[in-house]
Amino acid sequence: MSGLRERKKVKTREAILREAFRLFREHGYSATTVEQIAEAAEVSRATFFRYFPTKEDLVTLDRFLPLVEALKAQPPGAAPVSALRGAFRTAFAGLSAEEITAGHAREVFAATVPELVAANLRKSPGLIREVAEILADRTGCPPDDSRIQNVIGASFGVVAMAWLRWARDSAVDGPAEIDRSLAHLESGLTL
Repeated sequence: MSGLRERKKVKTREAILREAFRLFREHGYSATTVEQIAEAAEVSRATFFRYFPTKEDLVTLDRFLPLVEALKAQPPGAAPVSALRGAFRTAFAGLSAEEITAGHAREVFAATVPELVAANLRKSPGLIREVAEILADRTGCPPDDSRIQNVIGASFGVVAMAWLRWARDSAVDGPAEIDRSLAHLESGLTL
């Protein structure tokens, strides 16, 4: 029974996301209301808010939960950048081609709509703190150790650049680009 319930939740969440992005493309992010999204997804406004506390949550950093879980599951001896690279690989491997395409659509909005860029910046300290705590547990260093912060900054920096390339060009294989970027970081960023 719980398997069916979980599948229904995933289906409802995906319907909300699919319809939201269709409406965003047609009318723009700012002009699209929660009510329009709920109606198009055939859910109530209350159901929308059970899945997404705000409209910006459709697009912002909360989508990184699979990455955080994948990072926790990386082999204990992996170096921090290797663990982050493995976490991105694992997180992407768990997605279907349709989910990756939908992810690209979210990245386009996240990188081009000013209020979403700002929302992601507001939420990023929480993600950084969570990743720092995981890496600290893995390495025995405190989360605020400058080496942990440097690894996170460098890793998220190369990932952000890959994400921007993907947002600008749908022909880019986003997951592969992110993996190549982290591999380059792992190798010492040599040219």
